[in-house]
Amino acid sequence: MKKLYKLGVFALVIMTFTGCNDRFDGDEILNTDAVKIDSVKVAQDTMDVFTIQTIKTFSNYTANCEGFYGYDYFHTNQTERRVTSYKFKTSAACGNTVAKASQINFRPQQTGTFTFKFWNGKNAAGENVWIERNIVVR
Repeated sequence: MKKLYKLGVFALVIMTFTGCNDRFDGDEILNTDAVKIDSVKVAQDTMDVFTIQTIKTFSNYTANCEGFYGYDYFHTNQTERRVTSYKFKTSAACGNTVAKASQINFRPQQTGTFTFKFWNGKNAAGENVWIERNIVVR
């Protein structure tokens, strides 16, 4: 019984010291923020309903410490979309500014002319500026 007790205490001590490893070996994400979309590439301005088209957006990021986080894809009505791109920033050392592409897969489920508005920052008056692209779906 005494050996079993010693073995149990020993196992408990080992688990205590090895089970609480809270070290993090990667770069920590510090924040996310909107990043302006500098340009947009739409492969075709006309497409068929229920098909998929890739829309590429290009934004500038600081190398090594920033990257693409995601899109805010807002349906303002049946045929208008507002797209805002977001970036993350990490605790890593930053480098030069680089342009990177991200993409949206657009699959319309009705016909009509779809208007996309991509957020391009704010003007001197503090108003949002949008890059507009139209896609005709038949």
